[in-house]
Amino acid sequence: MRTNIVIDDKLMAQAMAAGGFKTKREAVEAGLKLIKRRHAYADIRAARGTLFWDDSDEAWAKSRAEPATELPTRASQEAASTAELTDTIAELGIAAPKPAVRQRRKAEQRRAA
Repeated sequence: MRTNIVIDDKLMAQAMAAGGFKTKREAVEAGLKLIKRRHAYADIRAARGTLFWDDSDEAWAKSRAEPATELPTRASQEAASTAELTDTIAELGIAAPKPAVRQRRKAEQRRAA
């Protein structure tokens, strides 16, 4: 996205020199990525003390012995949410949408995903 911004020349020069950037665009993008990364790190730090990791040999042996559980696929999740929605619509006594409306909504959902 093209954007015009006013940046202090000294600050830009210092940032470009410190980061070894060749262009102002590289420096600005690196700064934006840094802000995004710091936010993600803050979320990770917020989980401190809530996670338990057992790295002992016994724990690894136990995890290998347990059957692997499969994560639900996107299709199964969509089917479940569609079934829940259908049940809710039926409970509320709302008429089901016409086929053309359903097709248009599915197309919009695919574009949004």
